[in-house]
Amino acid sequence: MISAEATPAARPRRLAQAATIVMFFFVTSRVLGLLRDIVISHQFGTSRALDAYFAAFTIPDFIFNVLAGGALASAFIPTFAGALALGDTRRAWRLASGILNLAVIVLAVIAALLALFAPQVVAATVAQGFAPADQALTAHLMRWMLITPIIFGVSGVVMGILNSHQHFVFPALAPVTYNLAIIAGALFLAPTMGVYGLVAGVVAGAVLHLLVQVPWLLRQRIEYTPALGLDNADVREVMRLMLPRMLGIATVQINFLVNTILASALPAGRIAALWYAWRVMLLPEGVVAQSLATAVFPTFSEQSARREHADFRRTFSTALRATFYLTIPAAVGIFVLGRPFVTLLFQRGEFNAQSTAETVWALQFYALALFAHSGLEIITRAFYAMHDTKTPVVVGVGAMGLNVVLSLLLIAPLAQGGLALANSIATILEMLTLLVILQQRMGDLDTRRIAASLARVVGASAVMGAALVLFDHLFAARSAAFVAVVGMVIGGAVYFLVTTALRSEEIIFVLRRVKLRS
Repeated sequence: MISAEATPAARPRRLAQAATIVMFFFVTSRVLGLLRDIVISHQFGTSRALDAYFAAFTIPDFIFNVLAGGALASAFIPTFAGALALGDTRRAWRLASGILNLAVIVLAVIAALLALFAPQVVAATVAQGFAPADQALTAHLMRWMLITPIIFGVSGVVMGILNSHQHFVFPALAPVTYNLAIIAGALFLAPTMGVYGLVAGVVAGAVLHLLVQVPWLLRQRIEYTPALGLDNADVREVMRLMLPRMLGIATVQINFLVNTILASALPAGRIAALWYAWRVMLLPEGVVAQSLATAVFPTFSEQSARREHADFRRTFSTALRATFYLTIPAAVGIFVLGRPFVTLLFQRGEFNAQSTAETVWALQFYALALFAHSGLEIITRAFYAMHDTKTPVVVGVGAMGLNVVLSLLLIAPLAQGGLALANSIATILEMLTLLVILQQRMGDLDTRRIAASLARVVGASAVMGAALVLFDHLFAARSAAFVAVVGMVIGGAVYFLVTTALRSEEIIFVLRRVKLRS
């Protein structure tokens, strides 16, 4: 049962507590993810072998994300949480059993088929520009990693169950264990096994991702049913909601496939450079937007189920304003201090100055849309909570088409930077379109308050950016560590002081989370 602390007066505090818990583990996971990338970059730099690993990773990741990742969570949590909110736990467990059984069967069949035809699949998709030997390596790596979507499918359902019960600790801890396993593979296995050591870490990490959540689940009165539940109205509802969401996630994943396919024809190391840049950009996006969106989604679902529209709008406004408040200055910092930051993180071992230049070139273009990627985390969950997975899909398909066209146009003059810029332009337009549609559907979304907050944030970020440009110019001869670390401190201090002077309301939300964490 969901906690009785679900009264309107208690929700802001509960939301802040949940967001704080999730953010703590998201920060831990992202730091470990960063450490993982540092270890990998030291071992492999931007080599063709690492290109093969990332290319092989793309297809299993595509399968999981489309069939059992965000699509399943966005459809399962509102339906499961709705049953819990009405006090019908037996109905909720029948739903969970059916979805779990379906996920395992479907993912296992697809993984088996892809493993059987792996050479043909990689040659026709992610490794088109590779030499035959590199294509064979990619296919072999992919076969091993196809185990992970099945495991993650089960883990995703368990995570949805825990989140629906307002339990966020173990689900947030799961990515931490995943990253630890990959780090162990890179440190202890890669020196002798090469990229196969990374693959072993990925598979072990997927297993740990599931196992870390099992203890909480075993303490519950689980009513497992060994049936597909195709005659269950709730199972059919989840499937109905999943189908458009699957298409929406497929559009995002297709963008990654297109980027990998196009980058495979570029000089060796460009796929790796794109991945490093993407992951650096995702660090603040994950810490801020994903953690907050994960915490707020069950609340959205409850408020929508109970038709508490005023509370829904207030929750949405708070979440979106807090997201912009934290991610826009982060984007400015990444853009200005990208080179010293990447140098500090990765430039050692096999990762040389050329690798840094190739990564920064993509990173600065990705940073332009950090706020949009983050805003989408909140906006799309508002649609999902209202059981509308169709609208984000339709808009996402349009954004995907634009991204592909722009990628083809921009790759020649800008190489991997053109692929990143195409992604940023499409993502910004996607976020703005969905925000306008949500405004029309829900009425006033506290628009004036959001716009005033955004104006303060942009102004403060511009002041911060000017201070960082001056700092970088004055201390360019100093070490990358000095410029990156001191620059972040100065930038954060300037931004905080300016937003305080402008009386930004979001400071209160941020300080509340810090207070709850202490």
